[in-house]
Amino acid sequence: MSDTPSTPFAEGYRMPPRFDEHARTLVSWPPIEEGAGTDVPGFRNEIESLVRGIAAFEPVTLIADPADIAEARARCGDVAEVVEIPIDVCWIRDNGPVFVRNEIGEVAAVHFGFNGWGERFACPKTQEMPSKIAEHLGVKCFRTSFIGEGGGMSVDGEGTLITTAQNMRNVNRYAGMSRQTIEEHLHEYLGIEKVIWLPLGLYEDSGTDGHVDNVVEYVAPGKVLAQVVRDKSNPNYDLLRENLDILRTARDARGRQLEIIEMDVLPYSTEPPGKRLAIPYTNAYVLNGAIVAPEVDPALDDRGFAILQEAYPGREIVTCRSEWQAVGGGGIGCVTQQVPVAKNDKDEDRCAK
Repeated sequence: MSDTPSTPFAEGYRMPPRFDEHARTLVSWPPIEEGAGTDVPGFRNEIESLVRGIAAFEPVTLIADPADIAEARARCGDVAEVVEIPIDVCWIRDNGPVFVRNEIGEVAAVHFGFNGWGERFACPKTQEMPSKIAEHLGVKCFRTSFIGEGGGMSVDGEGTLITTAQNMRNVNRYAGMSRQTIEEHLHEYLGIEKVIWLPLGLYEDSGTDGHVDNVVEYVAPGKVLAQVVRDKSNPNYDLLRENLDILRTARDARGRQLEIIEMDVLPYSTEPPGKRLAIPYTNAYVLNGAIVAPEVDPALDDRGFAILQEAYPGREIVTCRSEWQAVGGGGIGCVTQQVPVAKNDKDEDRCAK
């Protein structure tokens, strides 16, 4: 009998898309040690608002470090299940589990490797968090040392994944690993048949090395929301045009040409003073019946929200401030992670309300 560990794909699992029906959303409470120079109280205010916004549409499980569990429960326990699991950084999209589903509708978790975004941060406690979440949810967990940050991957649920070479081939995560080997890992752990490679993420996105969810997001099979800018003086102008050209000629795993909705506004924070940080509407978070979008600039928000409405027809727009998330290096899509609904199970609600 082989000693080779089984993989999700070998057992019939594939990664559903972000826009699929959710059983719940995972969020992590910013720990007191949260680095990157952000304001932890301000960050927590944003997360509380976000949790309350999401909880109006689907259950929320909030992960909190033992040192912070009391405050998390006091502030969010009336609308969310608050679970005590050791963590040392937020950003559950990247350091939490990624979920897959098999042909009979069972959901499992994948516990990818995580090295603190290219060893920028030491994250010893967070290393075990994905498996602990899987245990709490009562789902099978596949573990691999291969690094798989959720913000670096956008999938259509039908075998296609879009990523950036800046992130997924960066030597600070994948030193010596070929593109073919990376694609093989994505196939075995997420069921990916086709990878569309873009060169770069946002110019400002140095902390995560160009995560794709700031520039492109699948909104339906064969359909993507793509960030562009009209101002030629913006440092993102050329790189986003190159990304757009690649998307226009790409074919997905089923041989389809992509339908592209262009997000042609890119707002920058006005708070806190002295900071100019991109907060893309592209990194909004879609949930059951709604979209949570960053509220940034009154001069641009209406345009951004209208494009999101076009991308996600029939969903309510819910807004949330995210300046302190931006200071910390991310946004609304980075502090959330969806748990897909099990198709053969209506997901017994664990949410303690």
